[in-house]
Amino acid sequence: MEYEEIIKRLRGIIESPIRRIAPEYISKIEKDYDNKRKKSKAMFEEAKKVIPGGLEHNLSLRWPFPITMDKTEGCYLWDIDNNKYIDYLMMGAPIILGHNYPVIRDAIIELIREKGPAHGVTSEWEVKTIKEIQKHMPWIEKFRFHQSGTEAVMSAIRVARTYTEKLKIIKIGGSYHGWSSEMVYGMHIPGTKSLEAHGIPKDYQKHVIEAPPNNEKKMRRIFQKAEEKGGGVAAVIVEPLGGESGTHPVKPGWNKFLREICDEYNSLLIFDEVVTGFRLSMGGAAEYFGVRPDLTTFGKIIGHGYPSCGGVGGKSEIMDVLAGGIEGIKKKAYTGGTLAANPITAMAAYYAIKEIARTNAVEVAGRAGDKITKGINELFEKFELPFVAWNYKSILHIETGAPLALKMTDNDFLNQLNERKKVMDEFGAALVTQGVHILAGSRGYTCIAHTDDVIDETLKAYETVLKWFS
Repeated sequence: MEYEEIIKRLRGIIESPIRRIAPEYISKIEKDYDNKRKKSKAMFEEAKKVIPGGLEHNLSLRWPFPITMDKTEGCYLWDIDNNKYIDYLMMGAPIILGHNYPVIRDAIIELIREKGPAHGVTSEWEVKTIKEIQKHMPWIEKFRFHQSGTEAVMSAIRVARTYTEKLKIIKIGGSYHGWSSEMVYGMHIPGTKSLEAHGIPKDYQKHVIEAPPNNEKKMRRIFQKAEEKGGGVAAVIVEPLGGESGTHPVKPGWNKFLREICDEYNSLLIFDEVVTGFRLSMGGAAEYFGVRPDLTTFGKIIGHGYPSCGGVGGKSEIMDVLAGGIEGIKKKAYTGGTLAANPITAMAAYYAIKEIARTNAVEVAGRAGDKITKGINELFEKFELPFVAWNYKSILHIETGAPLALKMTDNDFLNQLNERKKVMDEFGAALVTQGVHILAGSRGYTCIAHTDDVIDETLKAYETVLKWFS
């Protein structure tokens, strides 16, 4: 689906009366949860006593209560009550080969058994893995491992400021780049600025500028003002698909424009490929869009979901400001992390990248994404619902309530936001009762284990749930 059509359909949802699951089916969902997920409910009650809010994971479905998972295999999850689900969360994107992929798992088990999990100093897997990354992304001349996508973004911003000797960082409204103090700004919905940034002094964000998405004139004015008054723009950081993994899609040519304006002002362009790396193409979004960033940040994606994984890479002359040690070059962007590049993570990334290439996972999972998106849209039409689904290969978007499509200028913004979020929550929970697990009912990812039969089963679940809308 093209950009203009997506935007038109999203506005159509916002401008139509909110469509929700009928009350009698809401009761049915709650009873299904209570009857079939007793252990999960009890676990949540215990968790609330020791964990703030009772939940560690932002990606968990929260209503009526979070489900405690027990095991994974391929495209399936099982909870502690032994309910089985087709999984489209895929740990928030990194799982493209399927859960518990044997080649990676067996290598890690052997490593732990024979050599131990970590030692705090260099292992051979660092260089081996970086060379695998470079095979597919040769513009990454040097690379530094970190422990998460959040850390990678923090590092990239520090590198940009050190290298350019400029101050301002531009991020696009509605984008997510982790939870560091500077980046918890303008998240989810464009224009929100520090709405969610509690506990962070304003000074931490005074050099971050939120730019509206897809607006070349305003972006150019931001650059001009920063050069004249504010210390210049060190970098623009973007999710190259658009905010929230393409929930706010980029218009054609947007990334190319950003490349050009960054070159014009001697600023760096940072691609946050925490979701898109080795999923959108083997060369990530940079290859997909034909635009080369100066720096690229990665998170869980490169390690196929194994823990403590992230990193930043780019041109040698830029990356050299990350050189470690007390000695070294004059200008230095300091970073650290005892578990960064630990053998488990680096080895997992090595085998994951090789296996993604060997199995042609990007295209296989992409075809699955095309099939399920087409099927869901056909069901929306069948039931005359004003909803929309679109995909970027294996990255899926299914919008029902569409709260992130709201604009802050829309009537009754906050109440609409809450009500539309409820639509998503209820839809996600309804799918769970039919054996389908997806991020907040609105975003998903396919893997090579999502075969035609699995997708057909998924579409049957969608058809059942869509009948429940009033």
